[in-house]
Amino acid sequence: MAELLTSMVIGQLMSMVKDKASSYLLKQYKVMEGMEKQHKILKRQLPAILGVITDAEEQATHREGVKAWLEELKTVAYEANGVFDELKYEALRREAKKNGHYGKLGFDVVRLFPTDNRAVFRYRMGNKLRRIVQTIEILVTEMNAFGFKYQQQTPTSKQWQQTDSIIVDPENIVSQSRYEEKQKIVKILTDPANSATITVLPIVGMGGLGKTTLAQLIYNDLQVQKHFQIKRWICVSDDFNVYGIARKICNGPGENDNEKALHKLQQKLSGKRYLLVLDDVWNRDPDKWDKLKACLQYGGIGSAILVTTRIKGIAQLMSTVEAHDIAVLEKKFITQIFETRAFSLPQSNPACEILNMVDAPELLNMVQKFVERCGGSPLAAKALGSVLHTKTSLEEWSAVLNKSIICTEESEILQILKLSYDDLSSTMKQCFAFCAVFPKDYVICVDKLIQLWIANGFIQEQEGVRLETIGKQIFNELASRSFFQNVKQVLDEKNQDYSRVTCEIHDLMHDVALSTMRKECATVTEKPSRTQWLLESARHLFLSCRKPETILNDSLKRRSPAIQTLLCDSYMECSLQHLSKYVSLQALQLYIRRESFPLNPKYLHHLRYLDLSRSCIRALPEDITILYNLKTLNLFGCKHLDRLPRKMSYMTALCHVYTHGCSELKSMPADLRKLTSLQTLTCFIAGTGSYCSNVGELQHLNLGGQLELLQLENVTEADAKTANLVNKKELVELTLRWTFGREEQRHYHKVLEGLKPHDGMQVIRIYSYGGTNFPTWMGMLQNIHLFHCKKLQCLFNRHTSFTFPKLKELTLEHLPVFERWWERNGRQGEKIIFPQLEKLIVKHCGMPIHLLEDCLKNHVVEIMQWYTQHFQF
Repeated sequence: MAELLTSMVIGQLMSMVKDKASSYLLKQYKVMEGMEKQHKILKRQLPAILGVITDAEEQATHREGVKAWLEELKTVAYEANGVFDELKYEALRREAKKNGHYGKLGFDVVRLFPTDNRAVFRYRMGNKLRRIVQTIEILVTEMNAFGFKYQQQTPTSKQWQQTDSIIVDPENIVSQSRYEEKQKIVKILTDPANSATITVLPIVGMGGLGKTTLAQLIYNDLQVQKHFQIKRWICVSDDFNVYGIARKICNGPGENDNEKALHKLQQKLSGKRYLLVLDDVWNRDPDKWDKLKACLQYGGIGSAILVTTRIKGIAQLMSTVEAHDIAVLEKKFITQIFETRAFSLPQSNPACEILNMVDAPELLNMVQKFVERCGGSPLAAKALGSVLHTKTSLEEWSAVLNKSIICTEESEILQILKLSYDDLSSTMKQCFAFCAVFPKDYVICVDKLIQLWIANGFIQEQEGVRLETIGKQIFNELASRSFFQNVKQVLDEKNQDYSRVTCEIHDLMHDVALSTMRKECATVTEKPSRTQWLLESARHLFLSCRKPETILNDSLKRRSPAIQTLLCDSYMECSLQHLSKYVSLQALQLYIRRESFPLNPKYLHHLRYLDLSRSCIRALPEDITILYNLKTLNLFGCKHLDRLPRKMSYMTALCHVYTHGCSELKSMPADLRKLTSLQTLTCFIAGTGSYCSNVGELQHLNLGGQLELLQLENVTEADAKTANLVNKKELVELTLRWTFGREEQRHYHKVLEGLKPHDGMQVIRIYSYGGTNFPTWMGMLQNIHLFHCKKLQCLFNRHTSFTFPKLKELTLEHLPVFERWWERNGRQGEKIIFPQLEKLIVKHCGMPIHLLEDCLKNHVVEIMQWYTQHFQF
């Protein structure tokens, strides 16, 4: 697979250099004084190189010299990106100095700036830029000697037209085709006559046939759900770690001591009938399997293990019943999947034009040839169909057909996936290839992924369009081509008021990404045996193992890679060393058990993404405000964090700030209105005093997504109106909290009236509201959830009947004096109050039972947990 793909996403790297070289900031703050000549040469040479890169990448498959040329071009592109990042930071530093940030930081912090002496800065940067220009001029000479052909690049804005339309999911076709296979295995697993302690049933087949999909259908079957007391799904992949599997079955990190982890597993399963799915097993070591099986024997009679694997030898080693060899899909199902992808993706699909241009028999013949190429693999059918949905002529279809071969082995499927990857734009190639940094089977947060793309500069700016919008278009296009799968919205495990969209990558698609980025991505899920895991060429690191700081400290003692992305997915307990070696970081994720931030901001000038969620820090250092490039700051779940930096308003690049779950945070820093780029602020705490922001500061911020307002007892009616929530059309969920037990506030109703959201708000949650009724704008919302409003007697203070035309979900919890829908109504009569209501939850309310009947007239789809003080319904 390493030699299968030759594209090294250099085009996108060079485009990044070109864009940065043209930045208006460089001219505005005169940071390139003395470097004008080199600057002009670069602006001339870069477009010439970009024009031939596609041809060069194609020739690299059979010309070693071209491959070496591309590698050298990649190296200098990274160097040039770093230089222009330094130049941009210098421009931002001068802008902050002009706006008074220096005086407010104090002398000790000002000393952190290494570029304050302009003459020294010009000399140092001039030398760097001259070396880069010299290298590029040599590469251009060699480029001309190679005779590369110029190829017109498709404008970025045209590369993913109409891709936000609904993606047609062929999984229901796969589900239909696997029905008989599923029923056969379900019958074996749930057979009441089964007296075996453990039944081990492997599903065997080459990659791309749908082993995992079949296992998911079995796992989610209703009969299986009822039959087993414990169910666990474990993604195994390359590393069959017995102790790691034990911890996952026990639903957590578990004991650090390995033997204790196994003992805990025995206790967990003791006497209980369980189903364990081990997905994608590769390891043939019988000792490891025997050790795990010894612990699993403690389960109840009828327990079962479902194993998916590509290797027959593993099936023979593990199975206690006959292994199931997964069948290739019937031709009719492969045809349906292929046509769904080729013709039905976006409604304005360009491929649909071919239906009007080609005779039906000729097109049918072409389709059947592609179906034969798929060899019964649904993954190949999705990939091939996705390639063709952008083609509008029979000639283009024929060209793809000539490049593809029949899928009979895994390597042939990879060839099909290579076609799909090669068909991407350079931007999409770079964005997907970056995903090689994640381990196989990793559940990826989509918003986080897009922010990481932005942090690394993979997405090019377009006038008037947010980078996040472009990122979502790119993601949707990649998902439509099956590069991402299982895209779904899930509730946050730690905070059920917040949701996120997640996705996964098929193992074979992950191999595609890894083949492109193998030298630049390093992933550690267990302690590495040697320090060679970290190559000098590594730029994106992912560590999910015990004591990641020890691994980093040991490795960076010997090497100095230019790390751009560092994602630590496990807790860090000790200090990081060699801090200056983190100077090129653009994206950083750390889970810190210490109270202080472990890195020095003076080495993090290029940082765009900082995730410290669920860390134990009490405060961020004030000098973190010199991170003028920072776009994302994630502090979710930092339960000990009691303050934010006072001069946070100088971090004007901030787009996304996550502060929900910071229970010790009592206020927001002053002048928050200056963060005009802010799109996401998940939690705003209304404090008191002159050194914090009031809710009115939200007036000019175009916030979207989810927003939670806390300590609303500190908010005045004037500030509530000034916040201007009614015009924040991109907000979809709003949570309003008054502090429980604080009764001194007397203007609940007026404050809530002032916080009126737009009519399209999807969800509103209100906690500890002290009024006796609500403003009438509540009646136009889709989902209303009310908690601990102990004085609330009715929803509205009006004398006429009222309906809720849009309401789909209603939650009423701990409303002890709630008696009626509005102030004076008696019964509603025949009129339906909730014409759209689908879900009603009522807990611990004093409302008379007859009011529930008004809801039931509408045939509520799901009624959950109705309680009163006296009885349970």
